[in-house]
Amino acid sequence: MRILVIGAAILDVLAVPVEREVFQSGSYPADNIQMSPGGDALNEAVVLAGLGAEVSLETVVGDDMAGELLRDYCEKRGVIIGREQFKSGLSTGINVVLVQKNGERSFLTNSRGSLRRLQISDIHMPFPKEAKILCFASIFVFPKIKTEQLVSLFSKAKEQGMIVCADMTKRKNGETLADIAPALAYVDYLFPNAEEAALVTGETEIRQSAQAFLEAGVKHVVIKCGSDGCYIKSNTEEALVPAEKGVNCVDTTGAGDSFVAGFLLALSRGKELRECAKYANWCGARAVEKVGATTWIDGI
Repeated sequence: MRILVIGAAILDVLAVPVEREVFQSGSYPADNIQMSPGGDALNEAVVLAGLGAEVSLETVVGDDMAGELLRDYCEKRGVIIGREQFKSGLSTGINVVLVQKNGERSFLTNSRGSLRRLQISDIHMPFPKEAKILCFASIFVFPKIKTEQLVSLFSKAKEQGMIVCADMTKRKNGETLADIAPALAYVDYLFPNAEEAALVTGETEIRQSAQAFLEAGVKHVVIKCGSDGCYIKSNTEEALVPAEKGVNCVDTTGAGDSFVAGFLLALSRGKELRECAKYANWCGARAVEKVGATTWIDGI
């Protein structure tokens, strides 16, 4: 069963550890500085491929040196990506990620790069017949893909009999649940974290946030709760699935993407909701134990 992931693909330059003193010094000694492919969709696709899934990626990047690195990386990792997704005249997005000692991170982003340039005309429809799961990663990332465009994408996927999944990031323009409800009505599995869910729904408790998403039409809500694990809710099931124990967190970059990838893999293999959530927690835990969004998959 092929999984189709739609979203961003960029390069991350990570420095570890970096504290506030970096801005008060002409030279700052980080223990490690490394380059790593990143972006929500690429992270999910790479982890999925590393776990043995057949996965294709719909994105847009520049036809430049950074884009060439990403193309070679996808080929090496077994991620299916079309040559037409590399656009001349566009700069591939590059993020500088400053990781603190506690694993938390801050980002420097290129506002003129490819990170937020994806639009619906870049996405090939109809989708490949062999693709049975579509994951849009993430809602609110792309200014030119709003609710109307999401409805177009998701409704086409449902016409083709696909399972529709969506990740989420923080809202950018004060969007509410009512604003995105027409698109959510097509979503089978939604993966916000607790803060993202609260901002959109206006609820302060994860249970109320999940219920609000269900009432908007989402079939299964999976709220990422960091070190507390995740909360799952459908019309027939509800549970807080605890996080893995004994995790040594060194970098949270891409942890949510690894979580989603794990969930998608388990889903593609016919696992039930709780089993999918448990495996997703395991993947997220492995991700935070390594520097870089997908570094952990090399050890599987």
